[in-house]
Formats: sequence, structure tokens, C-alpha cells
Amino acid sequence: MLDALAVLQLQDASGATRATIENKPGSQGSFRVYHFVANKWGGLGQEAAREALDLFAEHTQDAKQHPGKHPNIDRLFEIVEKNLHYSVKAN
Repeated sequence: MLDALAVLQLQDASGATRATIENKPGSQGSFRVYHFVANKWGGLGQEAAREALDLFAEHTQDAKQHPGKHPNIDRLFEIVEKNLHYSVKAN
């Protein structure tokens, strides 16, 4: 099922796309984690972001130590810190 999807779009309350995650080598792990938690939580808010950070496991710690190295994990930190919420559209 996920192999048929090409991209996730994170949209703010106005419907503007704020980020995209492609289902391609180098971002497939992020694609799958974001897709899973967004489906479970009905979007990407604090609870979903916290679960995603847990799922990223050792990469989460690396992202804390090296900001910018893992932008999709950095985004999750921002969601938690700023109490953001995105709807997630899969295509």
C-alpha cells in the first residue's frame, strides 16, 4: 500500500503545504513513520510527533546532538515545542 504513494504533504490549518516527504531512498523511513503516526493520531500534532520521535529511536538522539542533520526529526521537535498541528495528505 505505501509503495503506491509518492509523497506526504504536511498542511497547516489554512491548507498551505508546509513540508513534503517523498517516498524515495533517503527519506522512506521518515515517510513511513510520519504516515503511521498521522494515520493513528488523525494528523501530526504533539502526541503524534512524540510517538514518531520514539519510533526514530537512536536517530532522535543523533538529531538532538546534530541539528540540521535529520530535518524530518528536527520538524518533529518543532511540532512538540511550538504545539503545531499539520494535516497529512498522501499522494
